[in-house]
Amino acid sequence: MGEKALTNKKIALCASRKIEEMSALIVKQGGIPILRPAQGTMFFNEELKQQLHQMVNEPVDWFIFTTGIGVDTLMKKADEWGVGEKFLQAIRQAHVAVRGYKTTNVLRTYGISPHITAEDGTTQGLVHALKDVEWTDKRVVVQLYGDSAPSLQQFLVKRGALYQEIWPYRHTPPAADVMKQLIEEIISRSVQAVCFTSAIQVRFFFSFVKEWGYVQEIKRAFADDVVAVAVGKVTKEALHEEGIARVIAPAHERMGAMIVELAQYFDKQ
Repeated sequence: MGEKALTNKKIALCASRKIEEMSALIVKQGGIPILRPAQGTMFFNEELKQQLHQMVNEPVDWFIFTTGIGVDTLMKKADEWGVGEKFLQAIRQAHVAVRGYKTTNVLRTYGISPHITAEDGTTQGLVHALKDVEWTDKRVVVQLYGDSAPSLQQFLVKRGALYQEIWPYRHTPPAADVMKQLIEEIISRSVQAVCFTSAIQVRFFFSFVKEWGYVQEIKRAFADDVVAVAVGKVTKEALHEEGIARVIAPAHERMGAMIVELAQYFDKQ
């Protein structure tokens, strides 16, 4: 790889954490990092207490967990509100499906082994793994964390499941002026790459793109001149779902690996 693979290239970062670390790696490769956070702050979901109490009192047929940190948060909150053991019991009495090995590992620390696992860590992988289950009139609780899963919801509802979402946290949207600036930079090709480090950043960014009517221009820019970069499979999947075909992503889901992958991509051009 060339010493300065990103020389004079402007790289937009949509992350809200580990900014300094990624910026330093971009600068080291000769690039210019531009901060365009595409997700706001996380806030605690006030409905959670009521939902947890409901779940320990009304039988659930299936729990579907999508993130390790989400599982951990639910367990800790259930403990805090005095229903920890009852919540664990409710999970043990139900069937459990998970997305990704991190989620599986966290559940095992609580003595729970999932019945179905999507090892590739994607929502599509999870939907595929759930295809042979009879869902009619089954009460299904899906744990989400930061990002919705429309394809999973659609699949379950279409199959007749009684669908319920549980969100340990919610994200606030990013600043509209920052998103407007990023959209203009992409369309004008004044940035050469955009790095997304979570699926929620992709969702928020494209919600503004759609609202302001820039879908075709953004798709064209990402297809021709601007490189869309994802930190891992789930973020890459979110970009594909928004119609972005060319997405660069590292084999190992790390922010540093993402910048290295981008540098290698430009080095080969």
